[in-house]
Amino acid sequence: MVTLRPFNTFGPRQSMLREAAPAARLVHLGSAAEYGPGRPGTKAAESAATCPLGPYGATKLAGTVAVTACGLDAVVLRVGNPVGPGAPVTGLPGRITALLRAAGPDPDAVLRLGDLSAHRDFVDVRDVARAVELAVTAGGPLPSVLNIGGGEAVRVRRLVRELAGRAGFRGRIEEDGGGSARSARVSWQCSDIGAAALALGWRPSHTFDESLAALWTAAEPASRAPGAEVVP
Repeated sequence: MVTLRPFNTFGPRQSMLREAAPAARLVHLGSAAEYGPGRPGTKAAESAATCPLGPYGATKLAGTVAVTACGLDAVVLRVGNPVGPGAPVTGLPGRITALLRAAGPDPDAVLRLGDLSAHRDFVDVRDVARAVELAVTAGGPLPSVLNIGGGEAVRVRRLVRELAGRAGFRGRIEEDGGGSARSARVSWQCSDIGAAALALGWRPSHTFDESLAALWTAAEPASRAPGAEVVP
């Protein structure tokens, strides 16, 4: 069985990379989950304390520590919540999209979701890909960690409602107070992306609405509804 710890922590094989391509730059994808809960109304800079609350954030942070200490020319891109075309059903945007596709226009459909009051920093996957390209090709040294996010906190409920609007969903959305283990007790996440602008000339080029439109358009209709217990 594959667990988070070896995948997130030891995925970059530093010694092999050093021998195979000593002049190459290692670009590692970290996660904003490494910061843990943010203070509402604020943005976390790369210098912010890290305090992940679940195994995902903890193992991603361990990976960041390993990469920044490996002695290679390396940079960690600390990514917010990805959204856009191709989003997997293991994440909230892809999961909600699959549920809405399966529900169709049925007025009796019910989506039972977890607590949608949390704020997250969503970033388009195409902007993440562009940040990786810029990091790989940038001349000169880079900061060890750079935030890659949308730069604004969006309530999860807005994501669900806007996707429901695009779907023409006519059923009922019910939410309870539960939440996933990964996002437990994290009501606010927002990244300061100023350092990436300075180091890479990078800013997100896709709006949140554009990301949702691309997500919805790219999703294939589901043949049946997956389980409807969804949490952010």
